[in-house]
Amino acid sequence: MPGGKFCVYVIELDKSVANVKEFRERNPDMNPNLPCFYVGQTRKHPAVRDKEHRIYKYDNPSDRILNGYWVKRREDLYAKYNPIPNLEEAIKREEWLANKLKSEGHGVWVGLGIPK
Repeated sequence: MPGGKFCVYVIELDKSVANVKEFRERNPDMNPNLPCFYVGQTRKHPAVRDKEHRIYKYDNPSDRILNGYWVKRREDLYAKYNPIPNLEEAIKREEWLANKLKSEGHGVWVGLGIPK
């Protein structure tokens, strides 16, 4: 990543992700009319990380959410927050961005499991 080692990214999820029990439990106040999102952080370019999520089928809750409900990467929601100089700041920004989207009424899943 030019100028930084990490970045945050956002992937829009199909609204049917709201049918997944874990997703609903983490988003009890989501507005069903708004898009749902996955928020992550990585040291790779977001396009590369996005592709990895769709190619590699890991057995963890985040990849199950992404593999079943991926719609598109939403650069418009994250580009201005990148690059990020270190992992500590990337984790903080990931949490901040997830909470920002949740506060707007979106359903959000976070790679680190934040927020719960």
